[in-house]
Amino acid sequence: MSPNAADKVREAGGEALLERLLFLDQLSTGAKAPGETQPIASEGNLDFDVVLLGGGLSLVYAPLLADAGFRVAVVERSRAGVAHREWNASRAELQLLVDSKLVTAAELDQELIVAKYDYGIFRWHGAGEQRVKNVLDCALDAGPLLAKVRERAEAKGVVFFDHCSVQAETANQYGVALALRGESCPARLTARVVVDGRGSASPYAAADLICPTVGGVLQGLEVGDGPKQIQPNVGEILVTTEGIQAGRQHLWEAFPGRPGDTTVYLFYYAEAHTRRPGALLELYARFFDTLGGYKAGQATLLRPTFGFIPGWTRLSPGPTSGHPRIVLVGDAGARHSPLTFCGFGATLRALPQIVPVVEAALQGVVRSFDEASVHRGTGALAMLLARPPSAQRQANDWNELFDAAFSTLESMGPEPFQRLLRDEMGEAEFIRFLTRTSVKRPRVYLDVARQLGLGRTMRWGAGLFGPAALRAQLG
Repeated sequence: MSPNAADKVREAGGEALLERLLFLDQLSTGAKAPGETQPIASEGNLDFDVVLLGGGLSLVYAPLLADAGFRVAVVERSRAGVAHREWNASRAELQLLVDSKLVTAAELDQELIVAKYDYGIFRWHGAGEQRVKNVLDCALDAGPLLAKVRERAEAKGVVFFDHCSVQAETANQYGVALALRGESCPARLTARVVVDGRGSASPYAAADLICPTVGGVLQGLEVGDGPKQIQPNVGEILVTTEGIQAGRQHLWEAFPGRPGDTTVYLFYYAEAHTRRPGALLELYARFFDTLGGYKAGQATLLRPTFGFIPGWTRLSPGPTSGHPRIVLVGDAGARHSPLTFCGFGATLRALPQIVPVVEAALQGVVRSFDEASVHRGTGALAMLLARPPSAQRQANDWNELFDAAFSTLESMGPEPFQRLLRDEMGEAEFIRFLTRTSVKRPRVYLDVARQLGLGRTMRWGAGLFGPAALRAQLG
């Protein structure tokens, strides 16, 4: 099955994209200690102030750092500014691109947003359906966005080292030394600070959850208002078409884009230590085999998109570089929601923070990006979903849990529903959500305790019901 899946990815995306897939697919689980190179001997005559590793979504930080007066370089193992995923967000979240002067309002609305949905849906196999507005309701053309960002970065003096791989890195009080490999690369590069945006390929990407995701932009899906058809004005945020299979609950997403185009993903939650070589190709094989059970039509894959999205539950130590001069951003730091894995939204929210975080790193001080307090609560639910029951009689358990949770959100009103999915919900409101869900599904706390074990359950309770959360409730 996998060789056939590889052929389909190559046919649609070309040899270079297949090579990237195979590169990601062979990476081992957990943090991979970087090799060491000769350290910097003094703080004088460094090549750059900031080197950004990874030229995907994290590229949005480069022009902002250049605007702050830093000498900036970008190192990317392929070509920086090429999108490997499609992105959706609300218009309010996308406004941060305009506020940061990465794009103009006219560019955003007239060129980059290619579709807007009336609402998004959640549909569960053997259960119900829920709707929400103003969440992931704008489809963004990721390729042109990154092309514009790269153009603005180059205009501000940012230097790009494309097709360069980092072989080793060493940080000390003076900065970070990098050993590079590539035909047009310097053998050595030095910087006062490194910003690591390499995603799950980072040697520091040690989050405890992983979300293997495959799919791409498709044409030929049947249009209509049936559950197996595409409605151009509706985004399908989460949909299941079966119960737990082979120890996993697979989930679909479908986001219509330009007329005739739909971005479709298949993914599942898993514990990071279960990641193994070949998982993406295996999931792609399932994608091609089962797509017809999700959507009707004669589908043609125009552009494959894929990746391992790390998630951090906050039940264990988070990813860290171990040195203040190496700053983790995006999936490398897994600061986004462990439940929704909305890395694009998290990156947008971090735009105003990147310069202060880097300025602190220049002083040898670790300053974390601000994050939503609700992540302390959603992490346990995400870990729960990564550990589905194995008994056949419980095959539809997670569909029923999803239905209970999202129907509770829907009953709480549109604003709470939106706040949870945009990482804006406060602790007190999240506790009310859990309480109401437990009325619909009394087993939920027992499920958490049984699946997570005593230690993790106690850490979850301490984070969720601790003094800060209780003060928020009383306040």
